[in-house]
Amino acid sequence: MEIILIQDVKALGKKGEIVKVSDGYARNFILPKKLGMEATKQNLYELKMQKDAELKKQKELLDEAKELAKKLEGITIKLTVKAGEGGRTFGSISSKEIAAAVKEQFGYDFDKKKLQLNDPIKNAGTYTVPIKLHPQVTAEMKVMVEAV
Repeated sequence: MEIILIQDVKALGKKGEIVKVSDGYARNFILPKKLGMEATKQNLYELKMQKDAELKKQKELLDEAKELAKKLEGITIKLTVKAGEGGRTFGSISSKEIAAAVKEQFGYDFDKKKLQLNDPIKNAGTYTVPIKLHPQVTAEMKVMVEAV
């Protein structure tokens, strides 16, 4: 019997896959636990439509990420912090502060976890900060830290 998996099943397959199993395994385990459904023409058509819709949604998300990346590439974020001798700041500038500054200065809103700071910024100067907007799209923006 062919089954379309609704959920991931260990040692059988992932969600959305069509697998061939014995009739007893399908009737006694997979179907009662709602782990899969029988692979009829109607169910196969619905699966195809779901996959098409998901591909379209992923493409739209990728396009949005590319558009935002183009906008972020040309901007420079300006932050001012108190500093001591040699331009060394009191404390550090974290990804949370950079994300808040981007929203405040330019109106672009994104999650602070998308910023890929290896180390917090502790000195005055200009830094290039990569932002991973999508698994396939990474933008870089400049952060200018001025000491007061």
